[in-house]
Amino acid sequence: MIAAIKPTGANTRGLLAYLYGPGRHDEHLDPHLVTGYAMLGLPDPGRDENATLTHLARHLDEPVRLRNSEFGKPVTDHVWHCPVRAAPEDRNLSDTEWGEIAQRIVHAAGIAPDGDDLACRWIAVRHADDHIHILATTVREDGRRPKLHDSGIRVGDACRQIEEDYGLRRLKKGDRTAGRRPAQAEMHKAERLGWEQTSRQWLQDRIRAAIPHATSAEELLAYLEADDILVKPRRGPSGDLLGYAVGRPGDLNKDGEQIYHPGGKIAPDLTLPKLKARLETIAPEEHPTARRDRPTNPWHQATQALDTLRPETTNTSAAEDARTQASISALGELIEATAQAAPADHRAQLCSASAAFARAQRSQVRAEDRAAHALRTAARDITHTATGPDGSVLAALTAALVWAAVLAARWHEAKDHAHQADAARQAVQHLQSAADAALAPTLSELEARRPGEETRRTLANDVRAAVPEHAERILTDPGWPALATVLADAEASGHKPHQLLKEAAAQRELTTARQPARVLITRIQHTSRNPAPNRRAEAARLRSVSAAAFGASSPNDQPRTTAAPTSQPLMRPLSVLGLTPDGTCRPARDAFQRGVPQAARSQKPCSQVAAESVRREGGETARPAPARRGCTGRRRTSPPGHPPHSPGRSTEHGSIAGRSRASRSRQSTYCRRQCLPRPADRRARTRRCRV
Repeated sequence: MIAAIKPTGANTRGLLAYLYGPGRHDEHLDPHLVTGYAMLGLPDPGRDENATLTHLARHLDEPVRLRNSEFGKPVTDHVWHCPVRAAPEDRNLSDTEWGEIAQRIVHAAGIAPDGDDLACRWIAVRHADDHIHILATTVREDGRRPKLHDSGIRVGDACRQIEEDYGLRRLKKGDRTAGRRPAQAEMHKAERLGWEQTSRQWLQDRIRAAIPHATSAEELLAYLEADDILVKPRRGPSGDLLGYAVGRPGDLNKDGEQIYHPGGKIAPDLTLPKLKARLETIAPEEHPTARRDRPTNPWHQATQALDTLRPETTNTSAAEDARTQASISALGELIEATAQAAPADHRAQLCSASAAFARAQRSQVRAEDRAAHALRTAARDITHTATGPDGSVLAALTAALVWAAVLAARWHEAKDHAHQADAARQAVQHLQSAADAALAPTLSELEARRPGEETRRTLANDVRAAVPEHAERILTDPGWPALATVLADAEASGHKPHQLLKEAAAQRELTTARQPARVLITRIQHTSRNPAPNRRAEAARLRSVSAAAFGASSPNDQPRTTAAPTSQPLMRPLSVLGLTPDGTCRPARDAFQRGVPQAARSQKPCSQVAAESVRREGGETARPAPARRGCTGRRRTSPPGHPPHSPGRSTEHGSIAGRSRASRSRQSTYCRRQCLPRPADRRARTRRCRV
């Protein structure tokens, strides 16, 4: 049941003439009153020959005349009109039932609340089997005006309850996000001028097609002007853009002037603030290594961005809902961009999907547009690319779009967004047709080079091991030979079929898939495009990262014994500088852990210590290095009260805290058992042995 509240008027007698007249096409049969504010003594021109329309109009306008005479200022918008129509498949309701429905509607609208003796005057006229007209004058008996704000929402809720109570066709509940329907005057004008769409519908399609190309509102308006669309921006004194209106060439009024439509009148989500929020968002911060595995092909980037769309339908917070709504809004832009860049034979279905999904892009949930930056970037890159996709790439992207639209429909359904869920399901049908058409050439090519029987049996075992609950459906699917070819190709390039199957099944559940083999083909072709992972290279990379982060020694170093626990915690800046928490340098500590302090305490020359160390490790005895001039070959101890190699002091290495990183690196490479001069004190004639 639909109750459409019309704009208010001022001619009660004129509206009554239409309700009791024959109609524009003689469709009015037996017009009569079914109920009203006071049926006793109320004239009914349809049943009483002596009653006139003027007499009935005077009864309804009596409070209006009293108010005008008391206040002096006439009321000009006092006629309230609301047709109420049942669905064509609904049963014929009696006059009594229509009267009860009319009373519930005027109560919900605030025209005549139940129990209010000073409410507005109203009547309900029936001149057909499937609908009635409610007419009211919006001046109460006490001279006040009724509160009609949001009356349309309340009347719609009352109609949904009436449908349930009377067993009528159930319609979806409105959420104030639908666009304006074309008026009869607009449709007649489009028909007269030979246009397939009204001006507002035509402009909406052009604006949505331009959104993926722009990065700001100014750029969007410039793109529309380049597309021969008349743009009328509204700017402030500073030159900032405050609003805009667009016009269709040739859409003129009766005076020959161009007609402009503001963005908010075209669609609720095409206002300037909402467009700015979508287009002028800043990319969120990402990890420095996030670009390492990012594909360079924009079509692959779009498919990878769709893999991150995982709307949560249960136990979600407001922030999570805002991010999901932003992703769904950006998904519509990606569908539009794909339709523009796709080959001509696939464009019709994709354009239909984009038009159907436009209703699913907006809801009462306020979107956090920054969360959908990756999807919008992928859509923009697709529109700016000069080359179109090949068959397998387009098939993978359209299959990913199908699954993303399914997830969007489920999320809207879980949030009780009936209109948006229905629009998303309609888009799924068009996207599925486009995906089947894009995959058909690839399937033919794969089936033509199917692997041998032995290989197929081996791959079938992999399928049973990876997805046992769906194995029989996959192996009996007509697309199984093509899937076997894809798995064989992936195995030849170094991938593991078992692992690829598990990853594909985790990304897209197969329970609701019509043809699971086709779903796996597109997913595996997308995931196996990269080279097979090298376990040795990955392990080496992880070791390098760990060594750089924690100052670990290289794998060639000899194992060290565990140092005694200390009360001071390890600090990363000291370890990066080559220092230990107690202030000593790491090479000296390593030397002490290898037993060199015992040789040092025996007061042996450093050349003899080096020779004995080599002999002890099993190598050949090296020729002792001659001591430098001035070196006694004895280890010189530090002054009392000063630990060896304390930070900030001049040591064998110089000032540890003040030396450059390159200098410390060079000092850590020479032999630990050679005699070197003290660089920090040139006046000293003695030479010290670094141990």
